[in-house]
Amino acid sequence: MPTHRWQKSSYCQEGEACVHISVSPDSVHITDRPDPPRAILTTSHTAFRALLAHVRSATTAT
Repeated sequence: MPTHRWQKSSYCQEGEACVHISVSPDSVHITDRPDPPRAILTTSHTAFRALLAHVRSATTAT
């Protein structure tokens, strides 16, 4: 199993409701808790950028 260097979202509130990401040369890994991670979603950098763009546009539209 690869070792990930997890980074917590800057929008994280106190408690366990956080998103953590780990970036590798070929992919982005996303989990809700880094230690130990329960489930890890792995996606491409392109798909992750598209997700961020969608979330940002949905946030500014409201």
